[in-house]
Amino acid sequence: MISAEDLRHTYDRRHFALDGVRFTVRRGEVFGLLGRNGAGKSTLIKAMTTLIQPTSGSLRVLGMDPARDGQKIRRRIGVVQQGESFDFTTVQGNLDVYGVLWGVPRAERTRRRERLLAQFELGDVRKRRAFDLSGGQKRRVQVAREFMHDMEILFLDEPTVGLDVIMRRALLDSIRAEVRRGLTVVFTTHNLEEADYLCDRVAVLDEGRILVQDDLENLKRLYGGKKTIDLTVRDGDAARFYAALSDALGARASVRPTGGSAVILTDDPREALAKIVELSQTTGVQLEWLNVRLNTLEDVFLRSVGHEGGEDRGAA
Repeated sequence: MISAEDLRHTYDRRHFALDGVRFTVRRGEVFGLLGRNGAGKSTLIKAMTTLIQPTSGSLRVLGMDPARDGQKIRRRIGVVQQGESFDFTTVQGNLDVYGVLWGVPRAERTRRRERLLAQFELGDVRKRRAFDLSGGQKRRVQVAREFMHDMEILFLDEPTVGLDVIMRRALLDSIRAEVRRGLTVVFTTHNLEEADYLCDRVAVLDEGRILVQDDLENLKRLYGGKKTIDLTVRDGDAARFYAALSDALGARASVRPTGGSAVILTDDPREALAKIVELSQTTGVQLEWLNVRLNTLEDVFLRSVGHEGGEDRGAA
């Protein structure tokens, strides 16, 4: 459905937002793009949806070149971007306008509109202006609106921002149902739990490059020899404690602090636990939470970004 080879893009002719990107997206899968702010995810979405023309490299969407066949591609895709975009009308009116723009016949337009209002729990606000809705309600309208027309690929750029837990899961389940009917989805998110739940394959971007890409189970097996320790300290200088722990563990483990807590990725959890207890006793810093667990997609992300960059930079 999508293929990229040595794709590069620069906005200022000095720095590359995309730097040698190579990947494929298969029919009927959810392909996740993961990365920190500024990693290149939105630039890649813009290139695939014909909004920008890459500086160099090869990109094919539905077998076509976006630079030459942009109009044909746009007829066969749907896009939900991060920014808001609404018509000056009601929620129901927004769905209707979208159906008209896509040439959906009136009877079918009405059927789809009613289904989507129910599916995305927008029935109670159907007669309210879209601009007067809460952030979460606006997001639901933006996503629901795309399903007013038929498409082969749906691009979702952080679609669950502003949604509560229940609505977020309902939205993800709705996307999964469409995928089972043959839809292909490209999905960017900062929520790695979402990616773990929804995606078939993921690619981790950092500084315009893809560090790793594979299906979720293969990635977890790849990092299967690693273990993760969750650690929270109660008293004392947490930053100093974690810095000392990082020095004590050396290259055998990676310590990633976040406030009073830290995630430790290690090949040898027994050694790490011994060092943690020893350091706690010598510094007087009390341990509040200590847990060893199997790796998650978040751990894959943290390890791939940290390893590839050559330093412990963490993730935003």
